Amino acid sequence: MSIGRLTVCPTQIGNLDDITLRAIDALRGADLIASEDTRRTRILLERHGIAARPIALHDRNERSSVKSIIDKIEAGERVVLVSDAGTPVVSDPGYVLVRACVEQGIEVEVLPGATAVTTALVLSALPADTFRFTGFLPRRPNDLQRLFSETPDTLVAFESPRRIAASMLVLAELEPDRQVVVCRELTKIHEEAVRGTATEVARHFAEQEARGEITVVVGPPAAATADFTEAAKAVADLVAAGAKPRAAAKAVAGLTGVRANDLYAASGTREHDAQTQQAPSL
Repeated sequence: MSIGRLTVCPTQIGNLDDITLRAIDALRGADLIASEDTRRTRILLERHGIAARPIALHDRNERSSVKSIIDKIEAGERVVLVSDAGTPVVSDPGYVLVRACVEQGIEVEVLPGATAVTTALVLSALPADTFRFTGFLPRRPNDLQRLFSETPDTLVAFESPRRIAASMLVLAELEPDRQVVVCRELTKIHEEAVRGTATEVARHFAEQEARGEITVVVGPPAAATADFTEAAKAVADLVAAGAKPRAAAKAVAGLTGVRANDLYAASGTREHDAQTQQAPSL
């Protein structure tokens, strides 16, 4: 009997050409494709000449469907899990199924692929060494305020086009100069990145209706950015004076509260250290 498995298969977040070759192979070889949105999945399958008919697996039926899917895997079938776009489980259905497979000792294979989270983060040109992804932004203003005020790093989140104006207004009232990039329709023909302070971005969406899928990237608070800049400069000064980079980062971290690993990474010494360790002796 063949051994079944679950393959978690990311799909493109917009542009159909962004699907990976490995993902196409997995879809072609699947005995069963479980899909959050079967209509969108059929478009992808037809594009690549795959005749399989996907079954629905979404938030409303995932728990009730898990047992039958696991039974198929244990019978030797290869099940591929896809969401409507991007990587399953990341703010999409699939967690219940993946968790159940792990608990049953079933092999779970996860393919790398597209996600709006890192695509928007890189496009934002905001600090990316440390960031927090929070799924969809909270709807209640008090919860939004708490999230924005308690997140010291870059924040990445999804948001509805109907709520983006209100969410940005909450941030603008809390910290008007905080840097924000709102990424809309990533990888699609109408891709757009709206950049500016929270006040500027809030004004933009108050005057212009948002459409499509939105990923928001909010930079660190201004105070945190200033503290980090000063701390990083102190590390650089110590290194220039002859201190070891890691020791300098640790010392400055103890004085400022900025994380030592972040300061060490910002010092640009990791690549230098690696090159030093790998360089042949002469």
